[in-house]
Amino acid sequence: MSRLALPYRSPAASCVRTEPWQLVLDGATTDLPEALDFWDYRMDVELSRTVHVDLPAARAGAGLSDGAVLTLAAVWTASGSNLRGSVQRIPLAGEGVRTVDLHAVLPGAQLGGVLVLETVLVLSRTTPTAAVFSPRRAGSLLWDDTAALRLQGDAPLFPMTVIDFAHTSFRDGAAWHLQLGSDLNAAAMGSMLLLVNEKAGDVSAAFAHAAKPGPVDRVVLSMVYSDCARIMVEHALLKEEFVDDADFAEDSLGATLVNLFHRLFPGRTVQDLRQLRQNSPSLFASELQAATRILQEA
Repeated sequence: MSRLALPYRSPAASCVRTEPWQLVLDGATTDLPEALDFWDYRMDVELSRTVHVDLPAARAGAGLSDGAVLTLAAVWTASGSNLRGSVQRIPLAGEGVRTVDLHAVLPGAQLGGVLVLETVLVLSRTTPTAAVFSPRRAGSLLWDDTAALRLQGDAPLFPMTVIDFAHTSFRDGAAWHLQLGSDLNAAAMGSMLLLVNEKAGDVSAAFAHAAKPGPVDRVVLSMVYSDCARIMVEHALLKEEFVDDADFAEDSLGATLVNLFHRLFPGRTVQDLRQLRQNSPSLFASELQAATRILQEA
């Protein structure tokens, strides 16, 4: 674990012993994976972790007096939404080794991209008897570590909502509808919305079970993914500004479409796919099915 060069004394990393972050799914816990497949913005992320802090060793290593109060805290940052929040903050006073159980349910609507979890031990309050070069300001960092969970896997992910299509302009018999903005330079988060018809029970159920999908759920999710990928690629190919050397801002709709295009068609050019769609729509459709591996993961 890399550490900052702090302008004050800091304790050895061994003063804090951590157990791995746990992902809680349907009441069962598992070690935090690198990525959470089929995550969507309706799915909250429940996490837990146990941390053991040797308070005397932490204070001694930082040159702090026995009365110094420390705080163990965990914060999260989501690259997809650029939001940041607190998991928990636990003041630590007294002596001995303190065992802290961290737990949080992070709202899916605020997440996206890579979820970074940072656990820190900071100084809350010191005393006048602290040693020279010891930390003195509240919030001074004594120890930290980070973990990450990728919430955006191979599938294009976007905010999603379940509504009754009977009260919209969409056909009541449709199962889902993907809305895409026309401005490729606009922020992706505000330019994409997947609408699911609440009457399409199998579809809404599949997304509800996305963390641990059953056989039917996997089929449904594969079909939705493939169809949404098709819509996004076709949407991109209809835009004149969508070309091979296009430079869209990070986290924009255009950048999202570029990333999807190159993930599905590595080594192919935009012009190649655009001509294929124009000259042979059926072959283009088959190419997309192969690229999205429709039903192959069912």
